[in-house]
Amino acid sequence: MQGNQGLGLVYIHVLGCRSSLCEGEYIAGSLKSRGALITEELGENINAAVIVTCSVTQEADRKCRQIVRRARKILGREKILAVCGCWSQALDSESAMELGINILAGSRGKNILPEIIESAITNHDTRFQDLRTQNIFSSALSWEELEISSPVMHSRAFIKIQDGCDHFCSYCIIPFLRGHPVSRPEKNILDEIHRLIDNETQEIIFTGIHLGLYGRDIDSSLAKLINSVSKIQGLKRLRLGSLEPFSLDERLLAALSECESFCHHLHLPLQSGDNNILALMRRGYTAEEFIRVCDDARKFLGDDLHISSDILTGFPTESDSAFNNTLNVMRESKLGRVHVFPFSERKGTLAEKMRGKISHQEKILRVSMAITLGRELYQDYVKRFINHDVEILIEESGSKGHTKHFVEADILDKKFSPNQIIIAKAVSELNGRLKCIYLNRN
Repeated sequence: MQGNQGLGLVYIHVLGCRSSLCEGEYIAGSLKSRGALITEELGENINAAVIVTCSVTQEADRKCRQIVRRARKILGREKILAVCGCWSQALDSESAMELGINILAGSRGKNILPEIIESAITNHDTRFQDLRTQNIFSSALSWEELEISSPVMHSRAFIKIQDGCDHFCSYCIIPFLRGHPVSRPEKNILDEIHRLIDNETQEIIFTGIHLGLYGRDIDSSLAKLINSVSKIQGLKRLRLGSLEPFSLDERLLAALSECESFCHHLHLPLQSGDNNILALMRRGYTAEEFIRVCDDARKFLGDDLHISSDILTGFPTESDSAFNNTLNVMRESKLGRVHVFPFSERKGTLAEKMRGKISHQEKILRVSMAITLGRELYQDYVKRFINHDVEILIEESGSKGHTKHFVEADILDKKFSPNQIIIAKAVSELNGRLKCIYLNRN
């Protein structure tokens, strides 16, 4: 569809997880096909702004409100401001109108959002429109198809294959905002992969809110999907987004080990290495089970497997001993890159009313300690590639990219066009980044 050539510049800003990134890509691609010019620079000359929001922490909520206010201030009153995602799902209509939002979509409704934005720009329609699904837990809700033909905002293509979660970790608000788990039909996923390959996409990342639940509602599984993907010709790289540790069973590991395009990197959130805290968090595994999952993954995928993780510090009742258990599990499971967050109370969750709250100062101290250890572990992991050849997917700058193990790499002696895959020799490491020399094999 060529669409209206008068849509002009549309600003898109994405906060949050890879599912949000995928949704932002869909909105960008759909608006581009309708004649819009996509920009990530917020200025007075844009015709509309689209904010894809996140609500995983209080800080995420604050950032969402901040960027919405900033966008409205720069846009003025006559331009269109559309907001969607987890934060906007919980936002009351009165607050949305006070913030100057014209179009409000929540966790769902993003499939019709580009059409509504196009109509609002074309007709200069600045009235308030609420597209949200109010009963996010309705059993009648099904998969909303979002598809792209090529990435617009990133070198890699994000494909959302699953949405929703019913695990209800005690600290997490996301299931209340995303609803029950739903899976994308396998045929639609495979068709999209073929379109992306035809448009020379080199790397695809499967995303979902609870990726391991893929297929449960459609008599399938993530392992079955990986087996199907492994038969596709021309796919260079496949990655998985965040995967809960208990989802990584032998069946899935076997499928990944037999998939030639799978990049040897897994993101397995640990959150805590203390069994009492894990039970209070309702994570569904023990520290010992997490370590065993990491060991099993390396047996199937090799010792060079990069396992990154998330750590949540300062959960209610977390003692010094409990926090030290987390540090010990980080070491024992040989984690690589680690994202560390302080516990953030979310209204409506079980953890909100738990006793034994940890002071903000202590949370931040533990964040710093976990980050320091994580940096050391990651640098130790990255150093194993020094003096070895590495495959790098070049990104926008032309001299930076990621290896198959999701290690950042800089090319020291040459620049390339984005979206190329090259072979280089890693000669050193600095702050967790590989420094590489291009190997010209022609």
